[in-house]
Amino acid sequence: MFILPSLAGHRSRACRTLAGLVLGSLLAAGLAQAAPQDGALESVVVLVDHAKVVRLPAKAQTVIVGNPAIADVAVQRNGVMVVTGKSFGVTNLIALDAGGTLLAESLVRVGAASDSVLTVQRGMERQSYSCTPDCQPSVQLGDAQKFFGEAGAQITSRNALATGSK
Repeated sequence: MFILPSLAGHRSRACRTLAGLVLGSLLAAGLAQAAPQDGALESVVVLVDHAKVVRLPAKAQTVIVGNPAIADVAVQRNGVMVVTGKSFGVTNLIALDAGGTLLAESLVRVGAASDSVLTVQRGMERQSYSCTPDCQPSVQLGDAQKFFGEAGAQITSRNALATGSK
């Protein structure tokens, strides 16, 4: 479990739950589906290696991410946080007030961006390529270890050269 430090002085619209705020922002963006009638938690959907801005409920002081290996949050000013997808899966997000009272709980669903990724399957070995528009190796979770390691090493070396740290 990952607990962010206490937050102070958040000014945001009076709303009781993070789920309500998330749903409102998704509706404004035209991305939300009908609200569940069975009491299920609302979901924040984000792609791996992408970020999404989400409003916190009023009076939120602490934000807890169930599994920070799946998603991470960075709390900003004025009741805004950025949710970043780290790996595939589902985790939860909890907002508490200063007294530890639960203000909101939402699910965070992290999926893959598939619109520009080409996956090559050779038996049990998988390789991923980003085709934007030309296809280049692009390491993805689930790729074969050899491919992932070689492409990852090249990416690391190139980044080191670009930053002058090598």
